[in-house]
Amino acid sequence: MRRPHQPYADAFAHHRIDLMVPSVEAAIAAQLRDMGLVTLDGLTSRDAVLAFATRIMHLVPHRDSDSDGLTTIRDTRRHPHRAGFAGFGHGELAPHTERSGTPNPPRLMLLVCGQAAVTGGESLLTDGQAVHTDLFLGGQEAGLALAQPRTAFFGAGDGHTTQVFTVHRSQRVSVRLRLDRLARWSPIVQPHLPQLRTAAVSHQITLALAPGQGYLLDNERWLHARRAFTGDRLCWRALGNPRIPMTRGFAPAPEAVPPAMLSEAG
Repeated sequence: MRRPHQPYADAFAHHRIDLMVPSVEAAIAAQLRDMGLVTLDGLTSRDAVLAFATRIMHLVPHRDSDSDGLTTIRDTRRHPHRAGFAGFGHGELAPHTERSGTPNPPRLMLLVCGQAAVTGGESLLTDGQAVHTDLFLGGQEAGLALAQPRTAFFGAGDGHTTQVFTVHRSQRVSVRLRLDRLARWSPIVQPHLPQLRTAAVSHQITLALAPGQGYLLDNERWLHARRAFTGDRLCWRALGNPRIPMTRGFAPAPEAVPPAMLSEAG
């Protein structure tokens, strides 16, 4: 099996911001706007993760969050085969964005390692900008189809009808995706799903997080996944909306957005 493409020799170091530098919030804001991804270390307790998260975002509570707004991610062994709960098992996770089945997914996701797995468990991140470019430059048919409004339904009975790529009137693009049993597709996009899956994997970067290390990503730009693992892997996750101004989505490659492709979302 071909190993995923790794564009950086050390992806964690490439995206890292030192939390001890002066005006760290401004540095994080600038990198989120530019790259959509920040890696961090030194968050060695749940309290430290919560304190940092509340500096950066307004936490959004949801089904799986605890009373403080964080979500404890570990193998609960309670529902390994239940759709929508795969993150609480030990298996691999396909590339996805958070809360894809809701009308307004949170803009930011923070994930911090509390305890590493014995084997596996690496985080796999994909820049949606690279996926978007791949699908448009490969003949445009896949990119155009996946930007057609209302061609996907994500979630259970109370899910959301949407599309993988939303092209805003600013010509910036947001991505929304899941590839599990809670994703249903229009016949328009069905032929392009293999190409979408290939692009989502081929651009992955790998983060083997140690305790206290984590990443903060723009949930309208980056996909995340996970390798299967053994052992008592423990992570804390925060979802929320930024306390800093952020423009919707990402700027695509100039040749990757035909002017006529404007979604109803605006």
